[in-house]
Amino acid sequence: MSSTSPAPLHLAVALDGTGWHPASWREPVARPRDLFTAGYWADLITEAERGLLDFVTLEDDLGPQSSRLLAPDERTDQVRGRLDAVLIASRVAPLTRHIGLVPTVVATHTEPFHISKAIATLDHVSGGRAGVRVRTTFRPDEAAHFGRRTIPQIDGFDGPGAQELITELFDEAADYVEVVRRLWDSWEDDAEIRDAATGRFIDRDKLHYIDFEGRFFSVKGPSITPRPPQGQPLVTALAHRTVPYRLVARRADVGYVTPQDADGARAVVAEIRAEQEAAGRADETLHVFGDLVVLLDDSRAEAEARRDRLDTLAGEPYTSDARIFTGTAAELADLLEEFAEGGLTGFRLRPAVAGHDLPRITRDLVPELQRRRRFRDAYEAGTLRGLLGLARPANRYAAA
Repeated sequence: MSSTSPAPLHLAVALDGTGWHPASWREPVARPRDLFTAGYWADLITEAERGLLDFVTLEDDLGPQSSRLLAPDERTDQVRGRLDAVLIASRVAPLTRHIGLVPTVVATHTEPFHISKAIATLDHVSGGRAGVRVRTTFRPDEAAHFGRRTIPQIDGFDGPGAQELITELFDEAADYVEVVRRLWDSWEDDAEIRDAATGRFIDRDKLHYIDFEGRFFSVKGPSITPRPPQGQPLVTALAHRTVPYRLVARRADVGYVTPQDADGARAVVAEIRAEQEAAGRADETLHVFGDLVVLLDDSRAEAEARRDRLDTLAGEPYTSDARIFTGTAAELADLLEEFAEGGLTGFRLRPAVAGHDLPRITRDLVPELQRRRRFRDAYEAGTLRGLLGLARPANRYAAA
């Protein structure tokens, strides 16, 4: 590729049930009867790998899906229920060879020690392709599942009480990620000796207490799982405003954002880069991916008709935090290139109907981007960090 060629784009897909449109399960290709089987998820993720995508994210939550953001609903005409995202990723890992696997975990109510172990295990069983999407929850009903804390009901995100709660939960998430990262480093790379002749399996001097003492966590360490193959599996987070932008800038390798146009993308990227510099990470690679819901067909008219049909089945127009794209693969490629001019380094696409729109991404969009020399023709690295151009970090506890 010449020095004047445009930079290649990174592509991920976000998998959620039968798709992001709430009526997706009623489409003929949706396979709702298979939704809670390993084969269903293996088929989706191997399709994503066939398209050479960087990684998939797997949605997860601590309560049933809801059409309302801050409280459960009583609807029974939409998919309700999930399999555990980390366990899906671990089940599919041996069936794939290249694609990254990034399950969602909720930092608000889960222990960082347990998640560090789970993601390190996923990195080992996948051969260095693990990541994690860290999220928070503001829902009182989810807090009630655990009984360790109460979260007040908020009606929106703009009031002073809501802002105080949001800031606290994202500060907690930042500490959560810090603990997880330290635990991944608590075993040095060569801590395992495995010398049967001498009877020494590990070098105890190369296991380290992390001794983390913070406002939200007190964790001694070390982990019980050896350091992951990547050293540090990928940490990602979705962000819509300044407080979550700060979490991305301080702790993440990839942030997902939801601009509606190229100018919006430019403004968001600028804010995150400023926060990244303030956090002392200006020299580190931090990817900013744009999120889009996609409905892809051979013509825009077909895609719009399908969206109308889905909306009718759902009983209301579908809305999203992310821009909803309805059209052809070539038109989507045009939009991605336009957004990339705003500083985005990649995109996380949300298939409206997984059984329809994921193959359209892999079989129509990817070839179109390849024709434009904006996407890879083959996997070029053996780890997820390698695919994203991220170096394997040194262990913070290893002797100089």
